[in-house]
Amino acid sequence: MSGHSKWHNIQGRKNAQDAKRGKIFQKLSRELFMAAKSGGPDPADNPSLRLVMDKARAANMPKVNIKRALDKAEGGDDTHYDEITYEAYGPGAIPVLIHTLTDNKNRTNSAVRVAVTRSGGNMGAAGSVSYMFDRKGYIVISREGLDVDEDQMLEDVLEAGAEDLQTSDDAFEIYTDQKDLAAVRDALEKKGYKLETAELTMIPKTKTEIPADKVEQFDNMIDKLEDDDDVQDVYYAGTFPEDSEAK
Repeated sequence: MSGHSKWHNIQGRKNAQDAKRGKIFQKLSRELFMAAKSGGPDPADNPSLRLVMDKARAANMPKVNIKRALDKAEGGDDTHYDEITYEAYGPGAIPVLIHTLTDNKNRTNSAVRVAVTRSGGNMGAAGSVSYMFDRKGYIVISREGLDVDEDQMLEDVLEAGAEDLQTSDDAFEIYTDQKDLAAVRDALEKKGYKLETAELTMIPKTKTEIPADKVEQFDNMIDKLEDDDDVQDVYYAGTFPEDSEAK
């Protein structure tokens, strides 16, 4: 694979995310709690929890915060969160998936709808957007200080069981079948690679450039959604104009 990367987009938003670090930790705590409640607090016996813990470490979440979330689950806290994924079209008719964990559906329904519609988007019916995305495993290995070329990395990731490799100046991005993520992660770590992140994500099958006159509205919608305590992840099948120019 080639072209502009998911990792580039993540890094491009990093400064804004740094300012929201406390909120990110809060959301990760919710994911850790849910994973531990459903599969137990030991990541060795709970692959879902291991993935969330990897995600938490990649976000530099303090160990004490991780332990607090696991202790809460192990301690019998009866808080329940519903997983709800909303489908929408953002400004410029860009497909958007919004994954939430909520203890109050009405509150979340209202907040997501307001964030989308007041930014010039529209809510979609169930199934209207999700078919445009594939659920994949996603692994990032930074190229900083790494003396491995693209050919060697491709050989290693395919041997580990991955499906695809995307290379940029900053990182190697590896895509796997969702069922193979843990196995590929473990195989690459055994080869000595340090992984920046290893997680399940939604990858758009195709991307459309966000119209220049809709960029501000679209960015505003994403910020409002990511700022909501109940929104865990936002995925969209669009590229910003400057991303397209960099291809």
